[in-house]
Amino acid sequence: MQTGRNQQVAVVGAGPRGTSVTERLISQWSALPDGQRQRLDIHLIDPELPGPGHVWRPDQSRLFLMNTPSLFPSVVPVGRAADGLVPSVVDRSFNDWRTEMTTAPAPSLSSGDREELARLGGSDFPSRALYGRYLEWIYQRLVAHCGDGITVTHHATDALKLTREATGFRVDLADGAALAADAVVLSLGHLPAQLNPEQDALRDGAARHSLNYWPPAVPADIDWNRIPARKPVLVRGLGLNFFDVMIQLSEGRGGHFAPDEAGQLQYHPTGREPLLIAASRRGVPYRAKAQLDSYLPRSVSLRHCTVAALRSFAGQGIRPGFDHDIWPLLHRDVLGTYYATLARGAGDRPADPDAFLARLHAALDVTGPGWTSALEMLLAEEMPGAHRLDVEGLARPFAGRRFADAQEYQDAVLAFLDADVDESIRGEDSPLKMAIGAMNAGRTVIKTVVADGGLTDQAWMSELRGWFEPLVEGLASGPPAVRIAQLAALARAGVVRFVGPNPQFTIDGGTGRFVASSPWVDGEEASASHLVDAMMPPNRAEDSLSPLLRQLLEDGLVRARVMMSEDGAPVTSPGLDVTLPPYRAIDGAGRAQPNLYVIGLQLASVQWGTAIAAEAHAPADAGGRTLRDADGIAAAILANGRQPTGS
Repeated sequence: MQTGRNQQVAVVGAGPRGTSVTERLISQWSALPDGQRQRLDIHLIDPELPGPGHVWRPDQSRLFLMNTPSLFPSVVPVGRAADGLVPSVVDRSFNDWRTEMTTAPAPSLSSGDREELARLGGSDFPSRALYGRYLEWIYQRLVAHCGDGITVTHHATDALKLTREATGFRVDLADGAALAADAVVLSLGHLPAQLNPEQDALRDGAARHSLNYWPPAVPADIDWNRIPARKPVLVRGLGLNFFDVMIQLSEGRGGHFAPDEAGQLQYHPTGREPLLIAASRRGVPYRAKAQLDSYLPRSVSLRHCTVAALRSFAGQGIRPGFDHDIWPLLHRDVLGTYYATLARGAGDRPADPDAFLARLHAALDVTGPGWTSALEMLLAEEMPGAHRLDVEGLARPFAGRRFADAQEYQDAVLAFLDADVDESIRGEDSPLKMAIGAMNAGRTVIKTVVADGGLTDQAWMSELRGWFEPLVEGLASGPPAVRIAQLAALARAGVVRFVGPNPQFTIDGGTGRFVASSPWVDGEEASASHLVDAMMPPNRAEDSLSPLLRQLLEDGLVRARVMMSEDGAPVTSPGLDVTLPPYRAIDGAGRAQPNLYVIGLQLASVQWGTAIAAEAHAPADAGGRTLRDADGIAAAILANGRQPTGS
């Protein structure tokens, strides 16, 4: 039986995070004894399809790939992620679903879905459209599971205003309706944002000179047909969004890739492609992921940057810094992995690899700064000819190097791309890719420990987010190796050219064109009438153009978190201010807001890496962190609404 009146829950945003909250509410509610169940109405508010939301729409181009393999993501707890949690009523990770749909396709699958599933393996990278189909399937199964006493209603519109009332909240919708809610969950995801001053200047200049400027956007939202064939197009950014631009304007225009007789990938154009002239601060794209049969390399085992080691600071009453306390531990593991992989391979391996590994671990175990000199002494003796790994220098492959002209730089980038593909193909045998794998493994550990105030404000802003995040993103968050191979093929075919490091993008008032140049590459500037900012809108609450979030900030129902810089000056951080889990919003007066919860990207001030999906089969407090967040919010909502039998 159910007790009392219906409990009303509004989940604003029906993408993956909103779906996880919905799943946890349904699974936890279903597991309650009959006498403790209060009738529950869940209202999902999103103009997009529930499950996929905006970013993962199943109708988008299948050329847009995820940057994690099939075996990685899950929107519900499965395996180790379910340890200690109420079991899910729909316990399928993406890979579980992929396997099931391959053998017993659901009627809702399109012909494109079926074709992709037929060729997709666990280590392959699925399209975002197919992942969106998985999210849609999960949502539909959740709704189908709901029996007497629980309902899920999708409102295909936007939430425009949230007002606190005596008994809860009023949610005003764009379609003119209004909902009463006992609890509200803000799972807003990616939102449109104000342009920064440089982008503003490019947009305004484009309007004055009749140029075409595409600001940061979700790639599936752009009408790529507006970009003309055979014309130069400047592309700012060589991160993940760049590969969406690249593939949509090449293979998406009918071209195709095929290996030549030597096995090197070549691009066969149609003549409908533009000339892409790309640039970024580091001058090269994100490095490709290694080709593995697991998410993290099986050969990587962290010895220093462990959860126990990082949590020991709190046990000693220390609030650690990143540069002084955490990075030296991870740095040891990255270098240790690199030289251990080098030692077991061909080339500069030591005479006795086992003895070398023992001495390597001993050198890295030296306390204090002396470990670096101990390591160098060992390498000088055992591996004098081996390449020394400069971890931080990996982000600046051309640092301090000047190029005589654009062609010299083009050749250098092409050599970099080919070498990166070769290293990815080597997989577990690549010292470089295994070192990056160790960094990625350390990132997961660090994310677990530094959340919710585990670092000083200064360390969070200027160290972790200031230099380490760009480093690890560029090394460990790159595309599958095929995208780097395709970029190299496009460069050889003359479809893509590169400007150089630290580029400047301006508008030449005399010619009325966009221009791009690098201080490290001599020669003429690149110019075009079209410029694409290949990046997502920034995730900053105070810069958001969302009517709902702006209203919440203006009315003081929520506030952005303020941190203190090293010199004591207050700095507004990107995310909202929240309590410790289950992340109740804090209002403008500093008060925790009962029954108003935040999950996902807007937690950027208390969590690091909020955009990364939950990892299937990972512990709920590590790779499955977003699932634990959803679980905590659902538990708090249900506990608040629970009434004793007969009340």
